[in-house]
Amino acid sequence: MGASASVPEKSIHQFTVKDSRGRDVDLGNYKGKVLLVVNVASKCGFTDSNYTELTDLYNKYKDEGLEILAFPCNQFLYQEPGTSEEAREFACTRYKAEYPIFQKVRVNGPETAPIYKFLKASKSGFLGSRIKWNFTKFLVDKEGHVLHRYGSTTSPMSIEVLLHGYIFVQNNYVNSFLFLIYFSCFTFWAQADIKKALGET
Repeated sequence: MGASASVPEKSIHQFTVKDSRGRDVDLGNYKGKVLLVVNVASKCGFTDSNYTELTDLYNKYKDEGLEILAFPCNQFLYQEPGTSEEAREFACTRYKAEYPIFQKVRVNGPETAPIYKFLKASKSGFLGSRIKWNFTKFLVDKEGHVLHRYGSTTSPMSIEVLLHGYIFVQNNYVNSFLFLIYFSCFTFWAQADIKKALGET
């Protein structure tokens, strides 16, 4: 339940993962994109609301630089029991998911996928680094650094204000000093929405 061990990688772009058919995917291909990384499941109480809102969020911001990376996981009450291909088919057919659904992974324990070791080492949750449940979300910037972590009860659309802010400033401000000035103002203007968006369970 404590902090994750350190990992050598400094960016999510250094990882290669498997797609639902077992083919290698270089996450360096997502440089320049704001990423939302989610461990998904098809038989969870959060499935319908999260998949619905993930699709809505993706459709709204995909042309502005958002990419969602979904990793099926069967570690929480065996709520993703099928194959990786079945998980992808479920998301694409029922929820019209156009974002990538990768190969099933483990997010906790000795067989934790390397990408999840990195994510957890970058941002711990409320009670430590361990992933608590399905649909934990990590927001990652265009350089591959983890910005925020959200628990299962934080809906995808509830972080829209914060997500839009990151996409806007990273699309329009290259200079890091200007980024900090803008984001400080943005935080002040949207304080109530951001507090809601930063909820972690």
